Amino acid sequence: MAAKHRGKRGFLERTTASFVDALEHAFYAEQTARAEGLMQRLDPRVKLVGILALIVPAAASRSFAVIAGLFAVAVVLAALSHVSFAVLLKRVWIAVLLFTGVIALPAPFVTPGSVVYHLPWTGWRVTAQGLASAGYLVLRVETAATLCVLLVLTTPWNHVLKALRVLRVPAVMVTILGMTYRYLFLVLQSAHDMFESRRSRMIGNLTGRERRRVAASSAGVLMSKTFDLSNDVYLAMQSRGYRGEVALLDDFRIGRLDWAMLAGFTLVSIAAFWWGL
Repeated sequence: MAAKHRGKRGFLERTTASFVDALEHAFYAEQTARAEGLMQRLDPRVKLVGILALIVPAAASRSFAVIAGLFAVAVVLAALSHVSFAVLLKRVWIAVLLFTGVIALPAPFVTPGSVVYHLPWTGWRVTAQGLASAGYLVLRVETAATLCVLLVLTTPWNHVLKALRVLRVPAVMVTILGMTYRYLFLVLQSAHDMFESRRSRMIGNLTGRERRRVAASSAGVLMSKTFDLSNDVYLAMQSRGYRGEVALLDDFRIGRLDWAMLAGFTLVSIAAFWWGL
């Protein structure tokens, strides 16, 4: 009976747990961005350009050793920036490996080339070229994802958005990204409070039809709150002088360390292109 009761409330419990997990992840990212690490001390524009300079050769390189070297550079930067390897393993490396592994799984069997193994019973052939293709795909995605997460974890989100203006990203897109990030967690908190209040008022077990009705009604109320909030936020921004460009109090200044790291990123990128293409 207890197991059945837990199963009836599994939807609400899983939903609230996912909300809490998202908030905890954002809180960890903000804490890491304030740490005294190497990447945290760099100008956000330098970090953005430098990370992109490493991602491009990682995606274009034809050398497994070069891609592995760029991945090692990302790991070293994470260590020097006090980014937990446990977080990278849980949120990046394992997730990317599972997702990309599913995509790359057919490659060893469908890619023509030298046969290195026959699967028993099925007779499927595994080719060396297919294994290489799958390995390249997984390692490229792991490297790019690690570099992107490193940028996000070591830089406040509003600084990342301001740095995007260096690449001539339209101000409207930057504003949308900034407001989405800022108020996403407010909506998550509202949804969490709704599900918690609903769960605290539940007596007995709900049928499958009742659980679906609760989920649909909660989604409708949350959507209505979201529309009202977006309208109120826009009117508040207009009344405070917003005319299309968001201004931050923080001014970026490039120092000696920034120039040195920018030169280092450039040299590594050029070397990766030289040996990888």
